[in-house]
This record gives sequence, structure tokens and C-alpha cells, in this order.
Amino acid sequence: MDRTTQLTVERVQLGVRMEKKMVKVLKGLAEFNGVTLGQLLENIVLHSFAPIPGQEGEHSASPHGKKALAAIADLKRIYGFNYDVHPSRWFEEEAPVDGEDSGGSRIST
Repeated sequence: MDRTTQLTVERVQLGVRMEKKMVKVLKGLAEFNGVTLGQLLENIVLHSFAPIPGQEGEHSASPHGKKALAAIADLKRIYGFNYDVHPSRWFEEEAPVDGEDSGGSRIST
């Protein structure tokens, strides 16, 4: 498809829960890139769907350049985002505080 062709898309409101520090980093990165959080997430997902030829199933393309990766590292440091995708991470719901529903997440160690 020609990259100048405009596509009509229908967007839907999506209610998801994510780890708080991760959301802060994503919001900061979206602001850094001058896009909305939704646009950033769409871009990340679309790139994750594009395999690197010859390494299908092992690696995928990254939508982030060197400047954005440096900004991500800074945002992760600022917000205390001190975990990565490797090795496997496990998220565990925090026990609700009296009078509140379970709204937060933490990483179990």
C-alpha cells in the first residue's frame, strides 16, 4: 500500500489496566514524540507485528530511534521503572486497602 494513501479507521475506547510506572513512561514518551498515548500504543503494536525478515518469531522491528530510546531510559530512571521484559516478569495485584477496590499492581520478586 502506498504510504500516502489515507486509511479510514474506527477507534474504540479501551479500558485496560497497566503498571503505574510503565504508564508514566509511556505518557512521557508520547509527549516526547508529540503524539497521543493511543497513537504511541498503536505504533508500538503495529511495529511488534512486523517481523525482521529471516528472524520471524524471534525479533520484531522497533518504532524507537536513538533519541527516543535515550528519552525512554531517562523516563524509566525518573519514574523508578526498574524492570524489563527479560527474564519473565510476574505481576501480582496488590491487596485492596480497606474501602478501595484493587486498583494497583506491583511486581513480585
